[in-house]
Amino acid sequence: MIAFTTDDSRLTTSTAHLLKHNRVMKNFSILLVSLVLHFLSSSQTNLGQPLPADTPGIFAPGLVSDGFANRDFAISPSGDEIFFTLQQRDLVSVVMNSKKKNGKWSPPVVASFSGIYNDLEACFTFDGKKIFFSSNRPLHAHDSANDYNIWYTEKRNDSWTDPVPLGSEVNSEKDEFYPSIAKNGNLYFTTQLESGKGNEDIVVCEFKNGKYLPPVSLPETINSKGYEFNAFVDPDEQFILFTGYGRADDLGQGDLYLSLKKNGEWQQAINLGKKINSTALDYCPFVTWDKKYLFFTSSRARYKAPFAKRQTIQDLKKGLSNAGNGFDDIYWVRFDNILKAAEK
Repeated sequence: MIAFTTDDSRLTTSTAHLLKHNRVMKNFSILLVSLVLHFLSSSQTNLGQPLPADTPGIFAPGLVSDGFANRDFAISPSGDEIFFTLQQRDLVSVVMNSKKKNGKWSPPVVASFSGIYNDLEACFTFDGKKIFFSSNRPLHAHDSANDYNIWYTEKRNDSWTDPVPLGSEVNSEKDEFYPSIAKNGNLYFTTQLESGKGNEDIVVCEFKNGKYLPPVSLPETINSKGYEFNAFVDPDEQFILFTGYGRADDLGQGDLYLSLKKNGEWQQAINLGKKINSTALDYCPFVTWDKKYLFFTSSRARYKAPFAKRQTIQDLKKGLSNAGNGFDDIYWVRFDNILKAAEK
């Protein structure tokens, strides 16, 4: 409190202190309000979903994870466009798209470059100007749809162009899946190489002088005699996330693994453990551009017998038609803490 007095000099000094105090509090209040608004805004990003914790949760239930088989995920570097795949096993595989305009996300629709052939696994380049994806569409006009190859589409005038296949340096008679692109243009994907280490390997085509070099299988710290697939590479190539199947520490049908790069060498991959992985298939990792959140696909089921109470037909239809029914759903979780722990 200010102690007023009949001494004019003390009154003037006290008033000055009071005004200064009020200005400081006002500035502090403005800062506090700004921080709160920033927090509220950031917590409602990504289709208006509240940000995840350290335990995986279903992403956008009813909107993206809607009871159908939805898998793989990518968000643009500018944060205004999302792609994922609606896939029903070997029947259909279509890339879906949602856009953010005026602060609101549009309902997901079939992407402009998809909807005829089986397409999946869209991946943005670091500048957001290209999307790479896998597709079984014919490489030539008179061919029939056959093996999966890597294609790309470019953004022009806010629209995506007709897709173009990569050349024979990348695409082969084998399937090429799950492209992931580093800042320097290096392209990582899954395929079978005659010189590979196992049934499926994660490979890299280095980008030199505007061209891709032939694919090279990543070292045994990542690849094994079994199956390694669907790798997300950090744009700075400081870490890589992938799924391994059939390993000694595999919890079920395929787990997420993390390998760090130190002194230019990929380190021994580690299983992300029971906190992230399940006894079901966990795959298709994607890390947000700020490296804070991990998205991945899982076929884990939340609706399964035995039940706490006898199920009615209405209960069964509801449980089996919603997210968590054992079809693929997209999950997300805090990743920055996982990365910090691995770097220790």
